[in-house]
Amino acid sequence: MSQTVVDRTTESIAEATRQASRVTGAIVDAIDEGVGVVRHAAKQGCDAAEQFLDETTHRLQRHVGLTIAVTFAAGAAVGAVAGWMMKRK
Repeated sequence: MSQTVVDRTTESIAEATRQASRVTGAIVDAIDEGVGVVRHAAKQGCDAAEQFLDETTHRLQRHVGLTIAVTFAAGAAVGAVAGWMMKRK
């Protein structure tokens, strides 16, 4: 009789080990898939940023006068605000 208890216990432990192995394999597969998705998203983000930078550079080169005018206006505005803030103190 004690032999059947030992056999049942051994079978239960073996089944639990098989289930744990399957679950662990599924977790590893899910992590691998997640890493692949993150790498793909990072590559797409990098490509989009590079494309945006290239388009911006070309747009600035096409509209040189407007670029200079906007840069001057922004600098003047920042300078005026900085001067006003220093005058207040």
